[in-house]
Amino acid sequence: MSTFLLEIVTPERIVYSQQVDSVSVRGAEGELGIMAGHLPLVTPLKVAPIIIKSGNTALTVAVHGGFVEVQKEKVIILAESAEMSTDIDVERAKAARERAERRLSSSGNQDLIDHRRAELALQRAITRINVSSPSKE
Repeated sequence: MSTFLLEIVTPERIVYSQQVDSVSVRGAEGELGIMAGHLPLVTPLKVAPIIIKSGNTALTVAVHGGFVEVQKEKVIILAESAEMSTDIDVERAKAARERAERRLSSSGNQDLIDHRRAELALQRAITRINVSSPSKE
């Protein structure tokens, strides 16, 4: 199987840069599996885990929005933020999920911007929890 260079980059740092067999992302139009030789494209990413496969191993990374760019021999994920499972504080993510759920359930005179922020915070928290402990939640 052919490999390609996958780079996951945030404004702060390069999170990941290695040769891989495939990567699965959740784009604006749905799930997208990318292997060597994929046609070039650029698409926005949703807040969701990505799955990186290399040999017999699979790695899951929490990606919080951004874009994926597929080039001839390289795939670049430009993420607003990205976290490896080992870097995630699960207790903090659970607390963030609870805060976001409380904000969403209190439907008083909440404006649309606050509601959208709470939805995004909930998505990020759930993604972090799922990446750090996929079999527990």
